[in-house]
Amino acid sequence: MELQQWLNETPIGEFCFTILVSMLPVVELRGGIPFGLQAGLTLPMAFGAAFIGNILPVPFLILFTRRVLAWLRQKIPPVRGAVNWLERKADKKKDIVLRYSALGLFILVAIPLPGTGAWTGCLVAAFLDMRLKSAVPAIIAGVLAAGFIVSILSYGLFSL
Repeated sequence: MELQQWLNETPIGEFCFTILVSMLPVVELRGGIPFGLQAGLTLPMAFGAAFIGNILPVPFLILFTRRVLAWLRQKIPPVRGAVNWLERKADKKKDIVLRYSALGLFILVAIPLPGTGAWTGCLVAAFLDMRLKSAVPAIIAGVLAAGFIVSILSYGLFSL
């Protein structure tokens, strides 16, 4: 059985595929849950896979974002514009986090709208030099909250 067939035609493959989709920036859990449901997973399975996929990169993003962006800016000049754009995006979102600390980070991640989510939360946490022990639980709680909201909306759409 080839990989594509395994990912699309077996329950464990659909679960793993949903994890992979949910690891992507922008898509994250918000797209992972509907993807998993469309792939044939039950709502709890789609939620679980999307949650796992969304939080797996979190500690790595917080720890390495600033170093990777600095390296990219220095070594690959054509990506400077993209790096500057990311920094501006994080800068726009930092006010809520600065005002409420971990609660602000939770709110930023929990709101299931474009420009929010775990990746943005990690970016903001990295630029604010938040410690992992306060940033990671806030992001995980935010992903859980967003997951419940997206699950309710997805279940409503898929039950029509």
